[in-house]
Amino acid sequence: MAKFERIVILTGAGISAESGIDTFRDAGGLWERHRIEDVATPEGFARNPDLVFGFYDARRAALKSVEPNPAHRALARLEAEFPGELLLVTQNVDDLHERGGSRDVLHMHGELSSALCTACEMRSPLDVPLLDRPACPVCQAPTLRPDVVWFGEMPYRVERIYAALGECDLFVSIGTSGAVYPAAGFVQEALMNGARTLELNLEPSEGSRFFTESRHGRAGEIVPQWVDEVLGS
Repeated sequence: MAKFERIVILTGAGISAESGIDTFRDAGGLWERHRIEDVATPEGFARNPDLVFGFYDARRAALKSVEPNPAHRALARLEAEFPGELLLVTQNVDDLHERGGSRDVLHMHGELSSALCTACEMRSPLDVPLLDRPACPVCQAPTLRPDVVWFGEMPYRVERIYAALGECDLFVSIGTSGAVYPAAGFVQEALMNGARTLELNLEPSEGSRFFTESRHGRAGEIVPQWVDEVLGS
């Protein structure tokens, strides 16, 4: 690998799948058991909040039985040792990057461990079931919802992401399908601004043709190898 000064990394469901977290699109995945319209849209939440609360409560509880894998830990090592600028963006709502040692993670689709108040719009840590209708710790209203970006909603902190894509000299996509926008368009944004682009994925994504280089294999194997190359170890 060439020497880079500014790296933007995007991670998707594939990096957490190796830790045992269900992906949405694979056979047996979450979307086979639940309709997107029912559990991942504002309209579904309005129709049946208990179904939505139960879905995300179960996903949050399941995090207790999984652990970060070598890919998560390798990216934490890269963050700690890389001498330039690094932005780690994830589409995942789990906390495996943080538990793997990463300190600065931009969760563009929100987090399972957080709740959003629909009354005062404040976010707060969540450690009790939403089905219990806990009160917002800020305004005390029983109006919490999952702090997760649903279909039709704007991802978090997109201005910071696009600013970083405009300045980076390397964009890396790890474990993503290349099917969900705006994240699927990040590679083209980076290319237009002159960055080199690298895909690390189990198999070619829908956007593989846009990458300067693609490496395919298990994230727990190819991500640590790539990090070693970047750090020269």
